[in-house]
Amino acid sequence: MSPLRSGRRWRATVVIAVAAAAMGLGTALTAPATAAELAPAAVQPEVTQESSAAPQAATAGRQAPSDVGTAAEWDPPAHLVQPLNEVWQHVEQTYPDLYGFRNYGWDQLMANGGGHLNYCVRWESNAPVSAQLRDQVHRVLQEQSDKWYDQLRGFDGFPQARVQINVVGWATANRSTFQWDDNSVDLYIGNLDAGGAPQCAPECGRFFNQNGSYPRCPGGVARHYDQSLWLTDGFGGGAGGDWGQRIGREYFVGAINQPNIHILLHEIGHTLGLDDFYDWTPTGVPNFLMKAGSASQVTEFDVWMARDFWRHMKYRYNV
Repeated sequence: MSPLRSGRRWRATVVIAVAAAAMGLGTALTAPATAAELAPAAVQPEVTQESSAAPQAATAGRQAPSDVGTAAEWDPPAHLVQPLNEVWQHVEQTYPDLYGFRNYGWDQLMANGGGHLNYCVRWESNAPVSAQLRDQVHRVLQEQSDKWYDQLRGFDGFPQARVQINVVGWATANRSTFQWDDNSVDLYIGNLDAGGAPQCAPECGRFFNQNGSYPRCPGGVARHYDQSLWLTDGFGGGAGGDWGQRIGREYFVGAINQPNIHILLHEIGHTLGLDDFYDWTPTGVPNFLMKAGSASQVTEFDVWMARDFWRHMKYRYNV
C-alpha cells in the first residue's frame, strides 16, 4: 500500500455557477471529493478530507533534510517569505507522510530521468475524437504543463530546461469514438475500471507499479504512463493527485484554445503536491491559483510554492 493511501491523495474542485467578480473564473468553491468519485481502476484508497481539527503528525517515514537549499537558491520576494513559511509549516503539520510518500509528480519525473512524463488520456464520453482534436489535446497538455515546469528551469538543481509531455495512450469504451487509423498512440478499448470508466491498462500505469517495473505492460517501460488526463462528460470542477487530473470533457474541449485552462492548471498543482486552501489564506496573498476561485492562471505565489516543494524533495534525487 502506497504511503499516501490513507492521506492526501485526492483533491477536487467543485464548480458552482456563480460569477467570480471581474475575473470571470469558472471555480468559486472547492471541496474534497470521495474515493468512489475519483479512484482510478479498482483501487479504492481511504480519503482524508480537509478539516479544521488539530493536525496529525505529518513526518512519518523519511524526515526532512537538515539543509534545504541555500540563500542563493532560495530567494523569494520579501513580501512572499512569511506566507511561504506559513504554507510549508501547514504542509508539514497536515500531510500524513510528507517525506515518505514517493509518487509526487516530481518523483515520476525523476524516475524517467528528469526529462519527460508519459500520459494516458481517459476519454469518458461518446463524443467522437478526430485526429485533429487528438493532436490538439496533446499540444494543450504540453502547453499547460509548461506553465508549471518552465518556472523550475534553472532553479536549485532542477535538471531540465523543458519537461516533455508524451501522450502514449488513449482509452475509451468504443473504438468508433476514435476517428483515426494511425498507430501514433496505444489504444485501450473497452478496458473499464470498477466504476465503468475507460482506462489505459493498469499494468502500464505508474500509480499501480510504483517500483518503476512494468513486466506485464505490453510495451514495457517505454509505453508506461505516469499520469492520466481523465476527461468525463458532465463532470463539474476537477480532481488531481499522483494519478493525474480529472476534469469535465465539455469544459476542457471548450477551453482548448484558451491560454490558461485554469482548472487543469490547478489540478496539475495537486499532482506536484500543492495543497488546497479551503479554510485559510496565507498572510498577504489572497489571490492565487491553488486557492480555487481566486485566480485563473499560475501566479508568482504558486510558482514559489512549487519551487518550495521541489527544494524540500530534491535531496532524494541527489541533485
